[in-house]
Amino acid sequence: MRISTSHLQQLTIFTTLLTGGGIGTMYYLLQKKFVASDYHRLALERLEACPVAMDSLGAPPLKVHNIHLTDKDNRINQQTAQIKIPVTGSENGGYLYTSSIQDPDTNRWSLKQAVLKLRDGHTIDLLNPPPPASTELTGGLDTGRWH
Repeated sequence: MRISTSHLQQLTIFTTLLTGGGIGTMYYLLQKKFVASDYHRLALERLEACPVAMDSLGAPPLKVHNIHLTDKDNRINQQTAQIKIPVTGSENGGYLYTSSIQDPDTNRWSLKQAVLKLRDGHTIDLLNPPPPASTELTGGLDTGRWH
């Protein structure tokens, strides 16, 4: 049985489109799952509650971008979640590094670390933020406690 070249081309195009659509759907659903998670929500609530961080970003408006799924800083299992959330404001941008743990008894997530690292190199510890009147930002990010 012979198959014409045009039929093979059509089959290749159809398979490519079907695979691309499946990958796009999977990416969308994974991003949606991240945004709906408690550890993601808690981190963003902490960021929005810190006036120094919001002023440094030039927010509002605060734009939260999709998580880079292939980033080595994003690790999630049943008890811990370490994610790097890209955020931008009207003046600056950066990454919100968060580490959360889940209580096995209550299944509730709590933030263990939340640090905003800005593009200009400054960092703001959101769990121990500087007072709003202070413009002093720290220069380093301690990722040694992530493991």
